[in-house]
Amino acid sequence: MKNKSLVSIGVAAALAMSVASTSATAASSVKLKLPVWFGTHLTGLGSSPLYFRDTLNSISRGLINVKVYEPGKLVPNKEILESVSKGQVNAGWSTPGYNTGVLGTKAAIFSAVPFGPDAPEFMAWVYYGNGRTLWQKLYDDAGYNVHAIPCSIIAPETSGWFSNPINGPEDLNGLRMRFFGLGALVMEKLGVSTSLLSAKEIFPALEKGAIDATEFSMPAIDKLLGFYKILKHNYYPGWHQPSTMFDLLINKDVWNGMDAQQQAQVEISCRATMLDGMALGEAIQSQYMKINEEKGVTNHYWSQEMLDLFKAKWTEIVAEETAKDAGFATIYDDLTAFRADYAIWNKWAFMPRPGTVRVYE
Repeated sequence: MKNKSLVSIGVAAALAMSVASTSATAASSVKLKLPVWFGTHLTGLGSSPLYFRDTLNSISRGLINVKVYEPGKLVPNKEILESVSKGQVNAGWSTPGYNTGVLGTKAAIFSAVPFGPDAPEFMAWVYYGNGRTLWQKLYDDAGYNVHAIPCSIIAPETSGWFSNPINGPEDLNGLRMRFFGLGALVMEKLGVSTSLLSAKEIFPALEKGAIDATEFSMPAIDKLLGFYKILKHNYYPGWHQPSTMFDLLINKDVWNGMDAQQQAQVEISCRATMLDGMALGEAIQSQYMKINEEKGVTNHYWSQEMLDLFKAKWTEIVAEETAKDAGFATIYDDLTAFRADYAIWNKWAFMPRPGTVRVYE
């Protein structure tokens, strides 16, 4: 009986392989040319598209072939969305917060939310709440011919590199600072002049004195960009970006031209990349924090007074944005409702992180 079972399993496996092989032969192969926003040398940030490429190329067995193009090599970063929509390229890798100029401030909600969800909670809303539907609606309502797939997430970022300690809001007033997304609006409320520079532009701007301070990403990334050479005070926690998501954009005509198997392979590869991004980001930060300290950097944790101030200014921004944009209100209210329900689980399920203060309502 055992031998017969093994034979049956072997026959079934052979048939499955035969069907998969036939499917691969019958389906039209797709080549995705993928321009990315971040250099692939930035481990845990720019490296995610490489993980996605390798995963999808492997599991698709020739049905899909992904080629990654470094920033600016195929199209300028700021033109990725438009180029994918028009079919000038068939795919792109970005995050909605870089396209607020055409999508509105609400787009940044899908990148990162000040005092918002960390990675597990963010993914819960996207995959099992209304996040994914609202994400696609964002692009559809703006008239873009793209299919958006959440495809990576990173750990909390540090919330600022400064030349001197920040003891109160008066030390922020008047600074020129590179800052991303919704957090930039908070800093502007405190008298900071913000600009959104790309990774390669930040260090030269610091060297030339064009900006006084910056935030960019996690310690591992910030170390690679050399901020420690100029700025010696690094602040935590990442109140502005407790987690950050990125999306794969595929031209909608190309997406609709894929068969169900190809679409599933893309989705599965993105979910695998999401998991890898979260795990890698959590795994490597400590060593880079130690390296930064060895280079003379002092790590600071914002005082409760400063965190309360940041949160108060964020509350003002939410009120302003929801009043002027119904789309912002729809997305933020949905996330808020999800978080209110999640808070019951969050309150009871988890031990406090030792040595830190987590800010909740």
